[in-house]
Amino acid sequence: MNERLGIAGCGAIGSGLARAAAAHGDVVVWARSGESAARAAEETRVRVVTDVDQLADRTMVIEAVAEHRSVKAPVLESLGQLLADEAVIASTTSSLGVDELARWAGRVTHFGVLHVFNPVEKMKLVELAYPDSASYDTRARLRAFCDTLGKIAVEVPAIPGFVVNRLLFPYLFAAVRMLDHGLDPKAIDSCMRYGAGHPMGPLALLDFVGLDVAVAIGTEIGADLPPRVLDLVDQGHLGRKTGRGFYEY
Repeated sequence: MNERLGIAGCGAIGSGLARAAAAHGDVVVWARSGESAARAAEETRVRVVTDVDQLADRTMVIEAVAEHRSVKAPVLESLGQLLADEAVIASTTSSLGVDELARWAGRVTHFGVLHVFNPVEKMKLVELAYPDSASYDTRARLRAFCDTLGKIAVEVPAIPGFVVNRLLFPYLFAAVRMLDHGLDPKAIDSCMRYGAGHPMGPLALLDFVGLDVAVAIGTEIGADLPPRVLDLVDQGHLGRKTGRGFYEY
């Protein structure tokens, strides 16, 4: 890896990226609290810091914090002010606008989206998206990073949801509406697994992604959100991470 890599955020995506990149070079992860730093250090086996200033020497930083504007905006602004002008900043956003993110980072030539999929170590695809003014250098370096990790990188339009989520979530929400016809989640998932060859049924996949995340993505792409999903989120049943969604865990 030809970059000194920084990762801002240590959730599932940030930690997965750290583990995938650790064997290829110098990786530093920034965590927002001591508790999350301790967990990330144990999970990733890379250097974890709690002071964002310790990312100042990084040549590429990937922002992987929560998919909320109120969280991403200040992190990207801090990185834009901290890093050298030639450093590349990338976001793992799954649905937010590329130009909006680039403005928060204060740079439009050295910015891109690196949308990886969870679990990072197993999922091969990376969607790459850029503002129109992104430099050739930025595009080449992000593609080289994907190549280093053994990923299949596809450049996609800079539209909310890109390709996968823009196609996927209307299908997932249609599966939720099938519950109104008297089917149970297991029946719907079995139909799509064994009839369509999907590795995971749509309702199990929603639980895996997180119903709160699904609502955020659905909102950004303008999908029609099923009341059932909104009710579960209101009750705090977000899927696997809370022990209950369409299934109990």
